[in-house]
Amino acid sequence: MRKVLAWIVGVAVFWVVLNLLGVDVTGWISNLWDQIKDIPKGYLVAALFFQTMQTVFAGVSYYGILKFAYKDEVTLWPIIAAYAVGVAMNGFLPANIGTFVTLLMFVAIIPSCTVGGAIAAYIVQKIFFTIAGTFVYLYMFLSVPNSFDVSFGGNLKAYPWLTITIVAGGVVLIVILGRILWSKVKKLWEQAKQGGAILTEPKTYLKRAFLPSFLAWSCKLAVTGIFLAAFAIPVTFNSIMWVVGSGSLANVASFTPGAVGVTQATNALALKTCCDVPNSVAVDYSTTQQLVTTAWNQIVALVLVVLIFGWTGGKQLVTTSYTDAKEQAADMKEQRAEKKTAKKEAKAAEKDAKRRAKRGE
Repeated sequence: MRKVLAWIVGVAVFWVVLNLLGVDVTGWISNLWDQIKDIPKGYLVAALFFQTMQTVFAGVSYYGILKFAYKDEVTLWPIIAAYAVGVAMNGFLPANIGTFVTLLMFVAIIPSCTVGGAIAAYIVQKIFFTIAGTFVYLYMFLSVPNSFDVSFGGNLKAYPWLTITIVAGGVVLIVILGRILWSKVKKLWEQAKQGGAILTEPKTYLKRAFLPSFLAWSCKLAVTGIFLAAFAIPVTFNSIMWVVGSGSLANVASFTPGAVGVTQATNALALKTCCDVPNSVAVDYSTTQQLVTTAWNQIVALVLVVLIFGWTGGKQLVTTSYTDAKEQAADMKEQRAEKKTAKKEAKAAEKDAKRRAKRGE
């Protein structure tokens, strides 16, 4: 509650400062609220339906992965409820800590599941979304007029050696990153391989994990399209891809809880680039979609937790998982800091040894 109060006070102070600088925040909020009220009820109902189905289908994909790994220990709705809690928390907490909460809830409700197994399930579940995200980024890049000319400074044929160098450098970079990632994956594999066991049967993976993930992603596109239509912004494949892609970039570069502010900035830039939508309209659209979906995610998570685990049991489960998630995130941050310090010390020792060798010491 202290943190919530601190956020409220911080927002209030920021609001006062903006007003002193001549920014009509009150007028903007009043105008935004009027626009939200003017959205046809059918649009809101449809958007909230697809938002709910996005959460359900993503939870079903986790269920397919975990059910294959842990058999009779896994039931559907507790997994969906745990996923819904993570989605709700990521809407207002920094650093995607809601994802940690979901994984630790899996550990709590599945007797044989370990942290490594839950992480493996997370990695498997993200395969489709990584592919989808890559597709969106490539589409955004290729849909920009003369994208290759801008990127490479003219016709590729005019600079064949530069092109070859760039491609070769990219391949080398991918290989290096692949080796680094593989070394980290091997350390977790012994504990995590059970959670990712579904990958040993590609057909089962496609049916139980890939397909529900695709349906969840499709629901996300539907939500975006509905809100765009509600603000009279052209609903095309192009506009939806640009909004989804810019939102994804906002989450990657986010320094605020739920990527608030960053999402609005990137969405506005994307819609200006692809559809020449005025910034004011784009910001209103983006803010409305984020406010409505975030609030709805809280309601869905609360209802599912109470129905599946009960008020007392659900409260204890979520509270314990959240506390453990914060500790896990803090430990990971500390480990990264220790590794950086160790690398710096090793480099310093190496340089010192070289200097001594040169002096013949």
